[in-house]
Amino acid sequence: MALTARRRRQLLEATGPLLLQGERVELATLAAVGTVSVRRQALTAAVVGVLTAGMVMATVKPRPLYIALTDQRLMFFDGNNGGKPGKLLMNLPRLYVSVGSTKKGLFGLTLITRLSVVEQEQDLKLAFPVQHRADGVQFVSLLPVTR
Repeated sequence: MALTARRRRQLLEATGPLLLQGERVELATLAAVGTVSVRRQALTAAVVGVLTAGMVMATVKPRPLYIALTDQRLMFFDGNNGGKPGKLLMNLPRLYVSVGSTKKGLFGLTLITRLSVVEQEQDLKLAFPVQHRADGVQFVSLLPVTR
């Protein structure tokens, strides 16, 4: 299942003023971008556990971002936890981006891939949730594969 028609329209409205002449959007989707260290997860759980006397459990997860893949660029917009697309956070030329191998996440519900950017040492982890898993497959097919 792709983005709802309303969210897709909102993302295209946010993308529209940023497009160059003749540029077109090929894919609009949502994915969790980045990683959260084990140290940060443990620290958050410990602090919340202490403050609430063990009554509440807290988890930390990567930030959801809207992704607009055009024929020239890859743009990331603030995901507002699945709400309306926010401001532009990253704008990468498509020529400098490639994807690594893909794998299934927990229970095979998510699709996980790594985005490589030229001249950057560390890859960027993208996790497409179950409702956007098909978009993840399309995303990977539209970009060159890292060797």
